[in-house]
Formats: sequence, structure tokens, C-alpha cells
Amino acid sequence: MTKARGRALIGLVIVLLAAAAFALRPQEHSQSFSTPREKPPLLLLTSLPLLFGEGFDLEDTGSPTISALSASFKVLPISTTSAGELAKSRLLLMAQPSAQTAENLVALDQWVRRGGRLMLLADPMLEWPSKRPLGDPLRPAPMFMDTGLLAHWGLRLDAPDARGRAVRSLGGYAVLTASPGSLVGRCVVSNDRLMAKCRIGKGQAVIVADADLLNVDALGGGAKNNLDGLTRELVSLNEK
Repeated sequence: MTKARGRALIGLVIVLLAAAAFALRPQEHSQSFSTPREKPPLLLLTSLPLLFGEGFDLEDTGSPTISALSASFKVLPISTTSAGELAKSRLLLMAQPSAQTAENLVALDQWVRRGGRLMLLADPMLEWPSKRPLGDPLRPAPMFMDTGLLAHWGLRLDAPDARGRAVRSLGGYAVLTASPGSLVGRCVVSNDRLMAKCRIGKGQAVIVADADLLNVDALGGGAKNNLDGLTRELVSLNEK
């Protein structure tokens, strides 16, 4: 073998070894530079003390509801259903919201019709305790302030005949509610009348006739599935 041919053979071996070493690196390389999947934004509009307690103390770190939602979503609190606020996401949770202006109700209806996804917890008889006096704007709304929105979507929300806890179904889970209402209308209404799913234009609205189900600390052990049911329903709604 000539010296030239020997050097060529050695060079070929080096190239083959380098190629083999490089071939073993792509999987390690892709794992090193992979980024976690970003959580979808979830708008939150509520009169309930979920983000902070009623005292708005700095020690308040939010409710179990916020912790559960934050595991699947990036929670973005909003104060109104104005067009500007709704433009921040395609998914909105309204939990016993305060009354909205006629202009903002129109904006909400249009947002849903254009493809928005809404879950509305509308409680006709809220049992959530509050130390704030009646009439205080920071006190949770004692009943859902319906100004015609549900009727516009073909629904009617009835108050319960009597107060008390009741087991209902949400997101495939048995959940504990407190004095839940009943839904009637042309939307797809669940057998227990707790939930209605309405196709509105290109979007969808899921109405739930109870908001006390979020108060898992007060409801106790019977409410262990409440937040799982809520989250699963929101995840399903976001994927449609």
C-alpha cells in the first residue's frame, strides 16, 4: 500500500467515525433545546373572592380554584367584557360576574359568535358567605345579574325550590353544589339541568347553574372532584 493510499484510508476512517458520532447526537441535542408547551390564556371575570380574599391582604395567595386553573391555563383577570379585554384570548371563564353594561353584553355576544369560547357560572341563589354588607360593590353578587343575555341565547335560568347541597355532574365528575339552579331552553341541557351547551355562531357557550361549587373549602370533602370537573370542562371547551 502506498503512503498516499494509506493516508486516504486513514482520512476515510476519521470521516466515518465523525459521522457516526454526529448521528448519535440529534436526540440529545433536541432535548437540550426543547421548550415547554405554553399554557393557553384563560380570561377570568368574577365577583367571587378567588384571586384575593375579601380583605385583599398581601398574605392572600388566591383560592384553590386559581391553583387548579393555573395548572392548565395562564389565568388573565379582566374586569369587563369590553371588546378590548375579550381580544386577549378566545377562552373566558365568567364566575358569578357583576352586571355588565349593554355595550359590553353586545361585545360579549359578538365575541362568542366570532369563535369565542365561554364558560359562565350563573348562580341564581349564591350561598357563598361574605362579611361585606349588602349593597357593597365588592360583595359577590347574590344572584346572577341576567339582563337578557341567556334569553338571547335561548335559555332560562330557574332558581331552586329549596336551599341545600346537591350532587350534580360536571366534566364527567360528580360535583357537590349548593342550592344549584336549573337550566331550560333550546341548547343542549344536561339531564340534571345543571349545564347547557349552546352553539352560538362560530363559538360556544357553556352555562353552569351554580357558582358555589368553586367554594371547595366551605363545601368540604364532598367537593373533592369539583375543580377537576371544572378544569376538564374548560380544557374540552378550549379544544373545540
